[in-house]
Amino acid sequence: MTLGVQAQTYILKGVVTDGATGETLVGASVKLKGAATGAITDIDGRFQLTVSQLPPYTLLVSYVGYKDQEIVVQSVESEVKVRLGADHVLLGDAEVVGSRITEKQKQAPLTVESMDVIAIREAPSGDFYESLGTLKGVDMTAASMGFKVINTRGFNSTSPVRSLQLIDGVDNQSPGLNFSLGNFLGASDLDVMKVDIVAGASTAFFGPGAFNGVINMSTKSPWMFPGLSVSAKAGERSLLEGAVRWAQVFKDKAGKDRFAYKLNLYALTAEDWYAENYDATSNSPVGVNNPGRYDAVNIYGDENVTVNNNYWRDMDDRRNYHGLGIFLRPGYKEKDLVDYGTDNLKAGVSLHYRITDSIEVIGATSYSRGSTVYQGDNRYRLKNIQFWQQRLELREEGKWFVRGYLTSEDAGDTYDIYTTALRLQEASGGTREWNTAYFNLWDSWIGSALNPGLLDATVPEYLTPSEALAQGVISSAVEYDAYIQQFVAAHQDLYALLHQMVADSVNKMDNAFLDPAFLPGTDRFDQKFNEIIGKRFTEGGSLFYDRSRLAHAMGEYRFKPGFGEVVVGGNFRQYMPNSAGTIFKDTANVKIRNREFGVFAGLEKKFMEDKLKATATLRMDKNQNFDPQFSPALSLVYAPRTDRTYRLSFSSAVRNPTLTDQYFHYNVGRAILLGNIEGQFEAGKDSLITVESFDAYRSTPNLLEGLSKLEYFNVDRIRPEKARTIEVGYRGTHWEKFYFDVSAYHSWYTDFIGYMIGIHARFDDPLAPGYPRGGMQVYRLAANATSLVRTQGVNFGANYYRQKTTLAFNYSYNQLVSGADDPIIPAFNTPQNKLNLSVTGHDMKVPFTDKPNFGFGVNYKYIEGFTFTGSPQFTGPISSYDMVDAQVNMKLPKHHLTVKVGASNLLGIVPLFDKKVPSDERLDRALNNNVYMVYGGPLVGRLAYLQLIYELDKRK
Repeated sequence: MTLGVQAQTYILKGVVTDGATGETLVGASVKLKGAATGAITDIDGRFQLTVSQLPPYTLLVSYVGYKDQEIVVQSVESEVKVRLGADHVLLGDAEVVGSRITEKQKQAPLTVESMDVIAIREAPSGDFYESLGTLKGVDMTAASMGFKVINTRGFNSTSPVRSLQLIDGVDNQSPGLNFSLGNFLGASDLDVMKVDIVAGASTAFFGPGAFNGVINMSTKSPWMFPGLSVSAKAGERSLLEGAVRWAQVFKDKAGKDRFAYKLNLYALTAEDWYAENYDATSNSPVGVNNPGRYDAVNIYGDENVTVNNNYWRDMDDRRNYHGLGIFLRPGYKEKDLVDYGTDNLKAGVSLHYRITDSIEVIGATSYSRGSTVYQGDNRYRLKNIQFWQQRLELREEGKWFVRGYLTSEDAGDTYDIYTTALRLQEASGGTREWNTAYFNLWDSWIGSALNPGLLDATVPEYLTPSEALAQGVISSAVEYDAYIQQFVAAHQDLYALLHQMVADSVNKMDNAFLDPAFLPGTDRFDQKFNEIIGKRFTEGGSLFYDRSRLAHAMGEYRFKPGFGEVVVGGNFRQYMPNSAGTIFKDTANVKIRNREFGVFAGLEKKFMEDKLKATATLRMDKNQNFDPQFSPALSLVYAPRTDRTYRLSFSSAVRNPTLTDQYFHYNVGRAILLGNIEGQFEAGKDSLITVESFDAYRSTPNLLEGLSKLEYFNVDRIRPEKARTIEVGYRGTHWEKFYFDVSAYHSWYTDFIGYMIGIHARFDDPLAPGYPRGGMQVYRLAANATSLVRTQGVNFGANYYRQKTTLAFNYSYNQLVSGADDPIIPAFNTPQNKLNLSVTGHDMKVPFTDKPNFGFGVNYKYIEGFTFTGSPQFTGPISSYDMVDAQVNMKLPKHHLTVKVGASNLLGIVPLFDKKVPSDERLDRALNNNVYMVYGGPLVGRLAYLQLIYELDKRK
C-alpha cells in the first residue's frame, strides 16, 4: 500500500489477488475495522481507502461470501499485496490466504448461484441477463428478443409469477400482472456489480414472491465505483445498443466522502425474431395436410370450428362433397399484425448522502419504456409501455435499513395480437355466416358434379358411384367411400387450390351477411387494423389500459445478543390496479385495492468452535383476502475445515394468488378468463360443464338423450399456494484449484394454483329441447389443485481455476414426480436434463506480447427436449437443442477502452449429428442454428455483435 497525505487524511491503496493463481479479485470488500470506511476492489482488483489516522491499521478483507480475514498493517514503507488463498498467513502482517469461493456463498442455507463483475464482463452471449441461463439449475427462455424469463426448479412459464426479481432490494414486478418483465425494467451491464440467483422455496428469507427462486441484482455503488463508463454495441438484426454510467463523489470540509450521485442511461433498438411456426396446434381438429386448412400456431382466427362445417361425418357427405371435409377460416399470420421492431430506453439517477460515517440515506428514481412482444395466454405487442420507480432508503450497512418504493406502469399502446385477428374477422362477418357461404360456393362450383380433371389434365377422371361400380372399382358403398378418401388424399394440391379459390371468393363477398375481408397489404386492412388496436377491449378493440401502481415499505434490524445473531423485520404492500375493465373487474367506478403485510424473525447460532452454524427463520404473511400464512425455515451448515461445507436445510414458501388470480376478467376469444376471489358458479343451476362430457353430449345423435352425459362441477374460491423443500448439499475446494458444488432437493406443493376450464350453458328452452338456450360460454377460472404435487432434482457443478482461466461444467436434473395427471396443475415446462460447459479467461497476455489485456469466453449449452404447455394455442414440443456462445475482448489501457466481439448462438453441435437432415446440409444447419425456446414463440438464431466499452476510473 502507498500512503498519501491530503488535509490530515491518508489514502491507502492496494490490490487483492488469488494466492494460488495471482488472479486479481473483482468485488472483494476491504474495510477499516472500527470505522465505516470501506472499498470494493475494481475490475483490476484494486482498492483505496481514505483514513484520518496513522498506522497501524486493521483491515477486514472478504470476497464474495468468503470468511472475513483481518490484516494488521504495521508499515507503509513498501507496497503490500493482499493475496487470498488458504486460511493461513503467508507473508506476515500483509498477506492473507483464503479459499477461491467465499465463505458466505458456501454457508448459504439455500442453493445460490452468482455472477460477479468479471463474469458479467466476460459473458459469452454479450448480455448478462441472458447468460444467467448458463448457471447451474437456472433456465432461461425467450418469448422474444426483448422478453426473457429466468426460472429455477420447474413450472416455467412466460408469466414468471413464481420467482422474485430484486434490484438493490426493490421488487421490479409489473404492478398489474405481478411478474417481472425480464430485464425490461432492470439495470444495464455497465451498472450491475453482482447477480445472485437463489434457487427454490425461499419465502422465509425474501417474502411471498420468492416461491421457486429469487434473482437478486446489486448495482455498483457510486462510493466504490466513481467515474465514467460508456458502452456502444452494434450487431445483426439491426442491433444498436448504447449505455452511459456516470458517478461522482464529493468530500466535506474535513475531507471525508459525504455526498455521491450516480446517473445511468441505456437505449436499445433491434429487429425482433419473427414468430412463424405454422405447425398444427395441439387443439387443431385436422393436420397440416388438410386441404381446407388447419389451426396453425402463429396464425390467429383459424381456430373457429362449428358443427356445421365438417362434411366428412358420414359416407353420404364424403360422396356428395368430395374434398370438402373440415374447412377453417384462413385467419391472420402474426407477422401481418405485428411490427417486430423492439426498443428499450432506461434511465436512472440515485443520490447518496452519509449522515454519519456509517448511516446513509439514498434517494433513487428510474424510468423505462419500450416495445417488444410478450407471450402469455395469447401473444401481445407491448408497445410504448412505461414504468416509473422511486425509492427512498435509510440504512446502516450490516445492521439495519428502512426502505420504501413506488412502482407505476402505463401499458401505452399495448394490444392483444390474437384478439386483433378475431376483431378483423368479426368486422367482415361472423364465422357461421362465413362457413355457410363457403359451403354454398363449394356445392355450386365443385360439388358432386365437378370432375377434377376439368381443372387439371394430369388428374384422372373422378368416378361417380355408378361409374365406379360399372368399372369394377367398387362393389359396395363402403368401398366407394374408401375410394373417395384415397382420391382426395392423392390429389391434395389440387383440392388445396380449390379450397383457396373458394376462400378467396368468400372473402370478397359483399352482401347482407358478409363484407369483404380485410386483407393484409391493403389500405382497407391498415385502416381497420389501426382502428381496432386503438380501441380498448371494452369498446370492441384489442387495446389494453393498465395504469396500476404498487407501493411497498419494509425494514430490517440485526443485533447480536449473547445467544447468537438475530434479525427481525417486516413489510407492507399495497396494490392499486387500474385497468378500466380491460384486464380486471374494475369497470365503471369500481376500484380494486389489495393489501398485504408480513413480519419475520431469524436466529443464527454457531457451535463446535464455529464449525457448525444453525439458522432458524419464521415468517408470517397476511393478505387481506386470505388467512395468515406461515413460512418456517431451518438449516444446518457444517464446515469441518475452511474449504469444505456440508448443508441440510428445510425451507418453505407461500404464494398469495396474484391480482389476476383474484380479479381477472378478460375475454381472450376462445374463453373468458376469470379470477376467483369469491368462488364462481357455486349454485347448482350455474355449475360448469366439463369439456369432456360436453364433447360426449354433442357427439350423441339425439341431443336430448345426450343431456344425460353432461357432468357438472363447481369451483371453490382461490387459496394461497404453499411449498416445502428438503435440500442437502456440499460445496468444497479440492487440490487448491477445483471447486465442487452438488445439491439435491425434494419439494412438496399443496393448493397448487392453476386453472379449470368449463362450459356454461342452459338447456331449459321448451321450444328446442336438448339444445343450449342462448348459446354457450367457455370459462377458465383460477383454481387450486386437490392433489399433492412433488418435484425433485439434482444439480452438480465443477470449476477449475488456473491462473486467469476458469473451466466450468454444470449439470441439472429436474423431474415432476407426481401431479402431472391433475387437470389443474400447469405444465412443468422444464427440461429433465440440461448441461453447460464453459471456459473463460481475462487479463491474459495478448498473443506475441507480454501485455495482460486479452480476455475471452465460450459457453456450450445443451437442453433436452420437453413439452411446453401454455394456452391451447401455444402447447407443443420443444425439441432438444444446443448452442455455443462466444466472445473475445481486448483492453486498450491507454485509451481506457475495451473492444469486444462475440455472438450468441454462434453455432449448434446437435445439427451436425441429425440423421434426419441430409449430410450436405448439416454444416449449414449447425452454423445457422435456429431453436424454439417457447412453443408459440419465434425461432431464435445467431446474434453477432461488436461492442466498445470506455471506462474512466475517477477514484483519487
